[in-house]
Amino acid sequence: MTPEIGDISWNSADSWILVAVVALIIVSSVLALAETGLTRTSRARAKALDDSGARGARSLRRLVEQPERFLAPVLLLVLLCQLVAATLVGVVAARLFGPLGVAVATVFEVVVIFVFGEAVPKQWAVRNPDRAALMAAPLVTGFVRFPPVRVLSSLLIGIARLLTPGGRRPHSGSEVTESELLAFTDVAVEEEAIESDERELIHSIIEFGDTIVREVMVPRPDIVAFDATTLAEPVLEGAIAAGFSRLPVYAGNIDHVVGIAFTKDLVLAIRRGQSMRPVAEIARHPHFVPETKRVAPLLREMQHERFHLAVVVDEYGGTAGIVTLEDLIEELVGEISDEYDRVEPSIEPLENGRFRVPSIMAVDEVNDLLGAELPVGDDWDTIGGLVMAQAGHIPTDGESIEVEGYRLVAENVTGQRIGSVAVEALLDRPPLHHEEPDPTSEVPVEMPGDD
Repeated sequence: MTPEIGDISWNSADSWILVAVVALIIVSSVLALAETGLTRTSRARAKALDDSGARGARSLRRLVEQPERFLAPVLLLVLLCQLVAATLVGVVAARLFGPLGVAVATVFEVVVIFVFGEAVPKQWAVRNPDRAALMAAPLVTGFVRFPPVRVLSSLLIGIARLLTPGGRRPHSGSEVTESELLAFTDVAVEEEAIESDERELIHSIIEFGDTIVREVMVPRPDIVAFDATTLAEPVLEGAIAAGFSRLPVYAGNIDHVVGIAFTKDLVLAIRRGQSMRPVAEIARHPHFVPETKRVAPLLREMQHERFHLAVVVDEYGGTAGIVTLEDLIEELVGEISDEYDRVEPSIEPLENGRFRVPSIMAVDEVNDLLGAELPVGDDWDTIGGLVMAQAGHIPTDGESIEVEGYRLVAENVTGQRIGSVAVEALLDRPPLHHEEPDPTSEVPVEMPGDD
C-alpha cells in the first residue's frame, strides 16, 4: 500500500528518483572535494608527497602537472550531477505539489545541493588539502580516462577556447613567482614552520641571484696594492700591517693589475733568501671579472677554478675594485668577522631622529634598516652615490640635499669621497626607526683582498 501526500500518491518511481538524487548529490560532493583539493595542491607539494611515498601521490602528481586535463572534466561532471539532481527534484515536486513544486525545488537546490554538494566538501578540502587531494586523485584519474567524459570535455574546452580572447595561446606563466616564494617564507615564519633566521637565509639566497659584482666589491679607493717592482719583503710587511692575505700587484698604476701576491708565497720566498726579489716574479695569475657580472655564476666560477680574489673591471677596462670569496658568502649569510676585524656599528643613531650610515652602504639596505623609502637608481648603488648623483657635484663637508622627503647630509668628506651620510625624515615622511643591533648585525671594517 503506497503512502499519499494530499490527493497525490507517492509511487515507486518517485522512490527510485529520490535514490538517484541522493546518489547524484554524493557524487557531486566527492567531485567538489576533488576540485578544491587538487587545485589547492601545487606541483612542489605533489612532488613532496610522491617522494614521501604517500598513497595516491603518483596519480596526484600526474594530475597537477597538467591541471587542464582534470579541471574541465571535474567541473563538467559536477555541473551535470547538480543539474540532473535539480531537474529530477523539480519533476517530482511539480507532480506532487503542482505550481508550489517549483518553489520546493528551488529551496532544495539552494539549501541541500549547495550545502551538501558544495560548501561542506569544499570547506573540508580547504582544511585538509593533502588528504582531499590524495583521496581524490585515483578517482579523478579514472574519470579523466573514461572515453565519453574525455571526449565531451575536450569538445567543450575547444569551444571555450575559441570564444576566449587569447585562449589558443598556451599558458607560459610560472606557477610560483619570486615574490610569492618570499611571501611563502613570511607566512611560514608566522605559522612557526621555519625560524626567522631561516627566512632571512632564504631571502638572501633568492636575492643573491639578482646581485651583481659592483654591489659587493671593495671599491677602488679601498684597494691596498703594490707596484710590480716593489721587493718581496716590504710587500709582506705591508700585507701584515693591513691584515690581508692577498694583494693586487700592478704595473704603473692600479688600472694595470698584473698579478695577485699571496702572503704565504712572500713568506716562503723570504725564507729562501729571496727578500730582494720583485713581487711581480712571485705573484700569481690574476682573474678579472666585469662589474656587471652576477655574483651567483661568479661564486660557481671561484669554486670550480679555485681562486678567492678577482679584479673587477669597468666598461672601459679600468680597475673598479676587487671582490673576494668572502664578499660573496657574506651576501648569503651576513657579515663574517674574525678576531682581526675592527667592528663598527653599521647604523649610528643621532639626535632628533637622525641616523648616520656609512657612505658605502647600499641604498636598499639603508631602506631596510631604517624603514626609509630612498630612491634606488641605475646610476648609483650606495647612499654616498645617491648624494653625489642628486647634488650633481662632489659635496662639501656638511652639505645637505633633500630627496623625496628625506634630508641627506654629507659628513667626513675627504677629497672626492664622502665618509658617512646623516639621514633625516622630513615632516611628510614617517620617522626613521632602527632597532638596537645585536653583535651579528654589526659591520666589520672591510679588509680588501682578504678571504
